Amino acid sequence: MDEIDVLVPRLRQFVAVARAEHMTHAAAEIDVPQSTLSRSIARLEADLGVVLFVRAGRTVALTHEGRILLRHAERALGELAAGVREIRGEADELHGRVGLAFLSTLGTAVVPRLLRDFRVEHPGIRFDLMQGAHALLLDRLRSGAADLALTAPVPDGPGFDGEPLQEEEIRLIVPVGHPLAQRTGGVALAEVAREQFVGFLPGNGMRRTVEGWCRQSGFVPRLAFESADVETLRGLVGAGLGVALLPVAHHPHGHGIVELPVTAPRTTRTIGLVWVRDRELRPPVRALRDFVRRARLLP
Repeated sequence: MDEIDVLVPRLRQFVAVARAEHMTHAAAEIDVPQSTLSRSIARLEADLGVVLFVRAGRTVALTHEGRILLRHAERALGELAAGVREIRGEADELHGRVGLAFLSTLGTAVVPRLLRDFRVEHPGIRFDLMQGAHALLLDRLRSGAADLALTAPVPDGPGFDGEPLQEEEIRLIVPVGHPLAQRTGGVALAEVAREQFVGFLPGNGMRRTVEGWCRQSGFVPRLAFESADVETLRGLVGAGLGVALLPVAHHPHGHGIVELPVTAPRTTRTIGLVWVRDRELRPPVRALRDFVRRARLLP
């Protein structure tokens, strides 16, 4: 017989006796007859081929081998108990952990506000947060690192389910000293065709979207600087190094910039919630998904 097959069903009984140092007290603690407990310990010793206790009536003391087994048994039972707690936590919507991936542009204000409001209803749920560009977020979903993703656009290919949540306006960002900074009625994108731009790195979904809008307006943007971080791009604009098309800032900023609505073409993107098709969503994940569906992401 494999030692593990012997140990697993009897570890709790062994630990109870070792801690109580008394058969009767241990039997009462784990609610089994004393005679049954005594026979179980005797069988354990026989199967292992070692003496675990020195007996004096119903009082017992651990042998050297018994102390070694107790150390490992307590550790093993502790790990099992932790695993059970984690499984139970993952199985109800009051506890557990959710992997949430989101566009970097949503990380400054939108996602923190969303999680703050969600935690009011579900304080026991914890999060693994990851951010990046659209393609990276979908990779995180595929690999199982993320359960849900807030991204744009909502993919329509195989493998994913999702739903659009809200339109996000993309505005032209110029420094405060720019000739267009005082414009009140918005600006057509063609008006900045000769300007230098700052923008996202190649491969970023927003980079491709911006280039598409510029082509609609009859020009190819001249990129002076590139970055993966939206706040860095705002800072570059504020330093007078170019103009940019960026999502509306949903928080106060001090970059010395002005956000101008674009009148032509229509510069918006649809933020959506995405998950892997045919992958069962655990209760805490469903709780967040349902909350996000009800929430208003953008002011």
